[in-house]
Amino acid sequence: MSLSTPFSRRLYLRIWLAVVGGIAVLTLTVGWAWRIAEEQKAQNAQPFVPPSREMVLRDPAGNVVMHGLGTRQPSEPGEGTEFHIETSAGQTFVLQLAPRQPRGERAAGRPGGPGGPNPGAVAAFWTRPPFGFLWLLGIVGLAVAVGVYPIIRRLTLRLEALQRSVQRFGEGDLSVRVPDEGHDEVADLARQFNAAAARVEALVKSHKSLLANASHELRSPLTRIRMGLELMGGQQPSPAFREEILRNIAELDQLVDEILLASRLDAREADVGTVELVDLIGLAAEECARVDADLDVSSDSVDVRGVSKLLRRAIRNLLENARRYSTGEITLSVERRQGHAEVRVCDRGPGVPASQRERIFEPFYRLPGASERAGGVGLGLALVRSIAGRHNGTVHCEDRPDGAGGACFVLRLPLSQ
Repeated sequence: MSLSTPFSRRLYLRIWLAVVGGIAVLTLTVGWAWRIAEEQKAQNAQPFVPPSREMVLRDPAGNVVMHGLGTRQPSEPGEGTEFHIETSAGQTFVLQLAPRQPRGERAAGRPGGPGGPNPGAVAAFWTRPPFGFLWLLGIVGLAVAVGVYPIIRRLTLRLEALQRSVQRFGEGDLSVRVPDEGHDEVADLARQFNAAAARVEALVKSHKSLLANASHELRSPLTRIRMGLELMGGQQPSPAFREEILRNIAELDQLVDEILLASRLDAREADVGTVELVDLIGLAAEECARVDADLDVSSDSVDVRGVSKLLRRAIRNLLENARRYSTGEITLSVERRQGHAEVRVCDRGPGVPASQRERIFEPFYRLPGASERAGGVGLGLALVRSIAGRHNGTVHCEDRPDGAGGACFVLRLPLSQ
C-alpha cells in the first residue's frame, strides 16, 4: 500500500474499526436490555422475608443477658450489618455491626469513616447491575478487539501484496507473481492474477519472438530478390531467374499471411470467421487431392463445429509439412474416437526425435539441419496448434503405429453433438 494513502482510508483499519464498532454496539445493547430486565424483575419480585436464627447475648460472667430470634435486615453493600432480635418476652433489640475496616486504620479521617465517602458503596455502585455487567462486556469487547486485529491485519497484508504486484505488473514487470497459499477468496484471487499474468507474459513473449523471427525471415527472400535484380543489370531475366523471383515473392506472401493469421489467433477477441458445422472428411478429401495423399476413412461423415477456413488451413499445413519431408506415400485418416474426431497424417520421412516433438510446434522453430531452401518458414505447425486450441482441440506428434520410419501428426477435435 502506498505510504501516501490516508491512514483512515486503509482497508485493514476500516475492517478493524467495523469489528470494534460492532462489539461496542452489541455491548451497549445487551447492557441496556439487561438493565430493563432487572428493573422489570424488581417490579415483579415478591417481598423478601429474611430468615431468622436463634441468638444469645451473655455478659462477662456467662449469664444470659438476652435470648431470642435474630433476623438480618437488608442493607446496601458497605453499610454494615443490622440484626433485629425479638425475645420471648416480646422485646425487640437492634444489633448493628459496623463495616469491616483494615487493621491499624482509624475510622475517623479515613474514606468510609464518619465524615468521608464510603469506598465500599462506590465499589458496590460499579459492581451491581447493570454496571458490573457493562464492565464485563467492556473487558470482553476490548479483548476481542485486540485479538481480531492481527487476524485482520494478516488478511489485509495479503491484499496489499496483491496490490503491489498488480502495480509492478502494470509498470512492466511481467514476471511478478503473488503468493497464493490458502483456500480463501484472497488466495483464489491471487491464483487468478498469476494465471492472467502468465498468459499475458506468454503472449508478449510470443509476439516479441514473432516479430524478431519475422524480421529475419522477411529479410532473406528480400535479400535474394535484391541481389537478383542487381545481377540482372537491366537485362531481360531468364526463365529460371524469373521463376526464382516468383518463388521468393510467393514465400514473402505466405510468410506475411501466416504472421497475420498467427496474430489473429493469439488475440482471442479477434474475429477469425463464422463457426459452423464442418465435414472433416470433405475437407480432407479436397486437401489430399492437392498433394496426392491417400485418404482413409472409417465412417460416412465426421462433423465438428468450427471455422471451415481454419480447419482447412490446419489440414493443409499438416499435409504440406508431410510432403516436404516425406520420401514416400502420405496417408491421411479421419475417424471417431472417444467423443473426438481424430485426423491423423502419417509420412515416411526421417521422423521427429522424441526430444523435439514439442518444440516443432513453436513459431519459427526448425529441426536441426533443416534448410530455409527446403521451403516453409517454421510457422505451419505453430498455426496448427493455435487452430486446434481455438477449437478446444489438441495436436501432437508420434511414431507411426506400424513401426515403419516416419512420423504421424494427430489432430483431435471435439465432435459435434
